[in-house]
Order: sequence, then structure tokens, then C-alpha cells
Amino acid sequence: MNKIGWNFDNTYSNLPESFIYKISPVPVKSPELTIFNYNLAKELSLNFESIDKKDLSKLFSGNELPEGSKSIAQAYAGHQFGHFTMLGDGRAVLMGEHISKNNVRADIQFKGSGQTPFSRNGDGRAALGPMLREYIISEAMHYLNIPTTRSLAVVKTGEDVVRENILQGAILTRVASSHLRVGTFQYVAMRKNENELKTLVDYTINRHYPNIKNSKNKALDLLKTLIEIQINLVVNWMRVGFIHGVMNTDNMSISGETIDYGPCAFMDTYDPQTVFSSIDELGRYAYFNQPSITKWNLARFAECLIPLIDSNKDKAIEIATEIINNFDNNYETKWINMMRDKLGLFGQDSKDHVLILDLLTWMHKNKADYTNTFCFLMNENVQNNKIYENDNFLIWKKRWKDRLKLNNSDPKKILNLMKSVNPLVIPRNHKVEEALESANNNNLNPLRKLIKVLENPYENADENMDYQSPAPLDAKKYKTYCGT
Repeated sequence: MNKIGWNFDNTYSNLPESFIYKISPVPVKSPELTIFNYNLAKELSLNFESIDKKDLSKLFSGNELPEGSKSIAQAYAGHQFGHFTMLGDGRAVLMGEHISKNNVRADIQFKGSGQTPFSRNGDGRAALGPMLREYIISEAMHYLNIPTTRSLAVVKTGEDVVRENILQGAILTRVASSHLRVGTFQYVAMRKNENELKTLVDYTINRHYPNIKNSKNKALDLLKTLIEIQINLVVNWMRVGFIHGVMNTDNMSISGETIDYGPCAFMDTYDPQTVFSSIDELGRYAYFNQPSITKWNLARFAECLIPLIDSNKDKAIEIATEIINNFDNNYETKWINMMRDKLGLFGQDSKDHVLILDLLTWMHKNKADYTNTFCFLMNENVQNNKIYENDNFLIWKKRWKDRLKLNNSDPKKILNLMKSVNPLVIPRNHKVEEALESANNNNLNPLRKLIKVLENPYENADENMDYQSPAPLDAKKYKTYCGT
């Protein structure tokens, strides 16, 4: 009897053989459960309450396979820092698609599960720190109300992995609406098999966008849909100061979820050119560049669909180009509306854009904390609030107050709007690092505390003040690493 409640329906594995490679996770030496997400398990209609820690360790390391699973590695390609490469799951195995009692389909993937034919001489393994980082950040993004993959479990393997140093090995169980990527379409397009491309388009629409399955031009409507959801996603990233760090086309999900948390981090001091990733030396994926890179990635997606948009190639390119060129205006509109929400502004005023840009300019010039500036405007207690006694800020604040009067809304309504979009707590980089360092030394208490705090990012609590503060001013510049 399946007492856990697994309910697999593995549709992706039924796609053409060229899309997949059938493979099982490579068993590990001594699996040990580090953290488990019982809240997510419940959402998935899975019951692990009666399963002891040892058996959970075996299950989420791949030493024992979930009942009904049909494990595969997925093929895909991608532009990595602008350079095209044929890729695939080099250190991950898709166990299958689990369907909850609410009829929600979710991919269950083991990340760090060993070598596959796509490993490109890599070891196929993952280190504990990066897997716990993905657990922390992906769950934080979920509670920030931003579409994201999620994390069900992290298991130590009992084996070392060699990176710059020798590190503890680990496997993350990732849960996603799917693992379809822009890179998946690039892989199929490169094969120049129109039937395979049509199969992938139909599969994607049936799985994610059934509202357009009767469209006269499915490929065109899929392009329009993906542009819309990706704009919504990146606007949300900008809202909370999130920097993905590695926006390659293989890291853009077709479902519109944030995926692949490698060198990601959150901005403290506002600077549009903020980069954390050690390998992003030219700032390609800097905070302010994220919208333009999203547009660039979507253009690569459009290229894949050209044969299905119109039989006349030139006409298809013209149609796709026009749609892609609408990106900037659509993004700008949604970004301004998002910033209006952050400032509690209802309706529209011709001076709103200037008001927003002047605040950001002041924040940049005065090295103000991005998150805490909006907290201060909501009358929340923040550390280092002396900065907001600055004359230029006070002049701006008066302009903002005058604009609020145009709302014709009571102050409570304004504040509620601001509180709905301005988090009081984000995964502060120094707090994340503290939690990871402690976990590497077998102390999980800071990790558990941090995750607990991040589950309520919009609610104030006096005991969370320590998690609201940026890193000390004398802290060295923060740098992140891919973990591969």
C-alpha cells in the first residue's frame, strides 16, 4: 500500500526519445536527512508523518525510489552568458510528476543525484551549502508571493564533493510546476524537426496554458503568454530587490516560476548595478539588467517558434519581432504600477514616474537600504534611520505626502496597500551565510530560525528586528558562487 500518497502520472517521459534519457539516481554512501518541508508535503497531499528519519533519508537520496516514479534526465540547451551550448540535466533526475488531491501536477526532481549522459565531465553531485541556499531562498520567494520552484528536502549523502574545497555532498528535492525551459525549446529547435517542435508546443500548452489550446495560432499565443508571465515575474524580482545571478535561457522556466537558485542574493544598499555572482564579471545579470535580459531570452524563445508562427519565414520573423518589441512598454507600465503600490499610490499622476526615479536616485546616492527605506515610509522601526533625516529626503517625502493626498483614500487603505508588497524581512545575505556556516558545522538551529522568520515576511515582530538589518557597514563585499 502506498501510505505516503504518491500519485505519479509521468507524461514527460512519454515524449519523443530525443527529449529524455532514462536513468536512476546514483545511490549514495550514507544518506542523512538535514531538513524536510512538512508544510509543502501537506500541500502535495503527501503524508510522511509515520515515516522515520532514516527511511526519509533513503527516499530523498535516491537509495530507495518513490513508488510509481519513472526517473529520467531531461535534454535541453541554453545560452549561458550569451553563448549557446547543448546541455541537459547533468546533476539532476526527474523522478516524475506527482498529482495532489487538488489535481495540481508537480515535478519531483532530485538535484545532485549523480552523473547522467549530460554531465559534461562533471561529478553530477551537489554540495550541502548550495542546496540549503536553494531551500532557503526558494521558500522565501514562495512566502514573498513570487512564483517559484520549491524545496521539499535536503539530504546529506555522506560523501565529499570537490569544488574549490572539499565539501559535504547533498541532494535537494525540488518541486516545480514543470522543468520546461526556454532551453528545452532551443534544444528541439536545433534538431530542426518541426514535428518534435509541434509536439513540445502542444505538450506545453496542454500542461500549463490550456486556455489557448484551441487557438488558431498556438505558437504565437504561447509566445505572447510567456512574455506576459515573465514580465510579471521580473517585476516581482525588482519589487523585493532579488538578483537571480545567472539568467541563462536554460534557467528561464516556461511555467513562469523562478528556477535554479545558484549565485542568487538580495540587494541591501540600493545600487542598480548590484552584482553578487563571482562569475558575472561584466555585470550581464546585474539587478538593473534583469528586464533587458528577460527580453533577450524571450527573443531566443521566439526564434524557436518561427516555423510554427507562419509558413512564410520572413513574415513569421516580422510578427515575432513586433511582439518582442512591445516588451519594453509593457514592462515599464507594470514596473511603474508596482512602484506605485510600494509607495501606496492609487490611480495615476503624470508626475509619478519622476517621483519614483527621484527616490531611487536619492537611495543610490546616499547608500540607503532598499527594503528598509520602504519600511521606514510605512512607519516601521528600522536601524540606521538617521539617514532619513537628510534634507533632500525630507523634500522628497513632502512631495510624496502631497501625492498621497490625491488618492482620496484613508491612510489605513494606503498603508495596507504598502504592507501587501513591501516585505519587512528578506533573506539578508549575511543571515543566510550564518545559517549555512552553522549547518556545515552540524548546527541547524540558525537555519530553522531563519526559515521560520522568512515564512511571514510581511508581518512585523519585535524579535525579528535582527533579521531586518543589513550587514554591518564594515562587512566585506558579498560574493556568491554557482556551486557547480
